[in-house]
Amino acid sequence: MADIGSAERGVLRVCRSGLDVTELQRQVLAALRRAMTIDAAFFATADPETLLFTGAHSEDPLIAMAPMFLDNELSGHDVNTFPELVRAPGHVRSLDTATQSAWGQSARYRDIMRPVGLGDELRAALVVGGHCWGYLCLHREDGALGFTAAEADLVRRLAPRIAHALRQAVLLHRPVPDAERRPGVVVIDEQMELVASTPEADALLPLIGHGSTRLPLPVGVYSVAAALATADRPPSLRVRAATGGWLSLHASKLSSPTETRVAVVIEPAEPQSTLGVLLAAYGLTARELDIARHVLRGDSTRAIANTLHISAHTVQDHLKSVFDKVGVRSRRDLVGRLLAGG
Repeated sequence: MADIGSAERGVLRVCRSGLDVTELQRQVLAALRRAMTIDAAFFATADPETLLFTGAHSEDPLIAMAPMFLDNELSGHDVNTFPELVRAPGHVRSLDTATQSAWGQSARYRDIMRPVGLGDELRAALVVGGHCWGYLCLHREDGALGFTAAEADLVRRLAPRIAHALRQAVLLHRPVPDAERRPGVVVIDEQMELVASTPEADALLPLIGHGSTRLPLPVGVYSVAAALATADRPPSLRVRAATGGWLSLHASKLSSPTETRVAVVIEPAEPQSTLGVLLAAYGLTARELDIARHVLRGDSTRAIANTLHISAHTVQDHLKSVFDKVGVRSRRDLVGRLLAGG
């Protein structure tokens, strides 16, 4: 096994390289494998507002099990879930630690991992600046030793750097937008199997997210569909299109007396719907986010100060910081930068 310090320096070097998401995922996993045994890996991007998966790099034997993993994850009934880790101190934990070595307490282990020969998992929510930009799950073969405290500590140290690199990828890699496209619809059944799709959806599906080409549908489609089971209202998701701009995915139920199916509408996103993701990607603080949203609504400095119960001078100080982080010099430039898609 290679030196952990050398592997850690390798991951940090990768995270500073300004890579796109696909290459970042590949190189981070390669560097981590120089520090520890990883028999399979799942490395996903996430919407920082909804926490849903927007895309994923997934390896065998995980690929074929993707719908089952999503159903387990979004049900919220298992241990060591990703949303739980977003809220947990350190944001990293192994299944072995979460169950105190009683892996069988986890339905994910019993029903999904053990049947395909997998044992312990080391999970991380990739959080920086209070926002989650992705998830990492490393697997060991069943019967092998669980992940060690030193290995968990390594991932814990690296997770914010990896999250920062994912956040930067949202801003740095902006291909020229494709021609205007019309909304499309995908219909899937309760087993997450594709039932039907419109020609418009067939044209949009290849543009969604990052992940295995061996899955019938992009991970983002499965994610928003699976979220429907526990959501209070029909869930939506924003994903970066491979050719530039953003796409919105919306899931809703199609019910009949004999079966329930899920329709996922895929359409070009309105610029206003991506503002939260873009503002978070620039690393704004919570107060700066509040002020930026008021500016984008056209509120004056005095109106913002009255609403937020702060002085006009404080508003201006925060607004200057917003301009510096986004790389603009005025309110007009800020609106133009964000409404143009980042």
